[in-house]
Amino acid sequence: MNPRAGEPGTTLAFVESPVQLLNVLEWAHAHGIRPLEEPGAGFTLVVLSPTDPMTRGQLRRMADLARDEGHTVRWEEARGGPAAPFQTVGSLAGRLRRAERIVMGDPFSRYVQLLLTITRARDLVVVDDGTATMEFVAQLARGERLVRWHRKGGRRGPRDLVFAPVSSIARRRLTPGGEQRVEIFSSMPIAEAPDGVRVTAHDFAWTRARFGPPRITKGADLVGTSLVETGVVDGERYLDAVRTLAKTHGATRYFAHRRESTDKLHRLAVETGLEIVRPELPLELIARRGPVGRTILSFPSTVVHTLPLALAGTDVEVAVCDIDPDWLTRTASPRAQGFLSGVTGTARGVRRLTEMSVA
Repeated sequence: MNPRAGEPGTTLAFVESPVQLLNVLEWAHAHGIRPLEEPGAGFTLVVLSPTDPMTRGQLRRMADLARDEGHTVRWEEARGGPAAPFQTVGSLAGRLRRAERIVMGDPFSRYVQLLLTITRARDLVVVDDGTATMEFVAQLARGERLVRWHRKGGRRGPRDLVFAPVSSIARRRLTPGGEQRVEIFSSMPIAEAPDGVRVTAHDFAWTRARFGPPRITKGADLVGTSLVETGVVDGERYLDAVRTLAKTHGATRYFAHRRESTDKLHRLAVETGLEIVRPELPLELIARRGPVGRTILSFPSTVVHTLPLALAGTDVEVAVCDIDPDWLTRTASPRAQGFLSGVTGTARGVRRLTEMSVA
């Protein structure tokens, strides 16, 4: 039987980040996926664990929430040494071949693309992996190879060339046609979905039902970004922007992105006076649980799309500061400015801070 929403069927979900895991829980809630009496018989959530300690910590907390909902969670040390990928793929091969539906959080992931070459599932679901979902859908619609937006325009390295056949197969698997069905479960604005792709709106219904409403404080909170770590934004320019935002809007807390470096965060704390908070859960859950500032300040990122949904019905305002072209590094992708402007320009229910300038 094909595993349509609410119907029995073997489903494997693969996640590599806390946000992906949250969005798989939202997908399961939206589609009425309920745990069966026999653990793992219908829906198994597989965590392909990274090595970063902060990400692992958040993933373990999210895995506990999934288990609290009654779902089966399988934790794989997918990057625990040179042999780990082979062991992980080998241990999952049988399940992959039997699965009727595959849910994934990151179609750009080489790990996930490799798994797609093994599975025979005809139903594929892509849940949000932040703003990367917008780029994935656009590339799929244009028939392009799958490349993360901040790498687009750069030269292909030796590993890219070696992996190209696998990536090509994965892209074909993610293109609907015949018996192949593809669903995009997203809170992002999807402007050009390919023919045959089913787009399902993601409004954080599970998060709102499970947590909150939050206690709202008088101050402002600032959300960090990893644009410096990914080589898109200059570190000094970013520090100046955070300092200006905090002073102008009275921000007192800085919620760090899980990929932000310790050295950068230390400088931010010393030079801005902000309290650096390393969240134990995705920010959508942190904000919904509270306490949270009356204003949440952010640079272009996923949260300018997700926080207004997660905080719907509250008095919290989300404000976004555009990235000045002068902040970009010399090595930033040629598409960086256009992509980041698109992230903010398509956000709904936010206030744009276009008046701020940083010397």
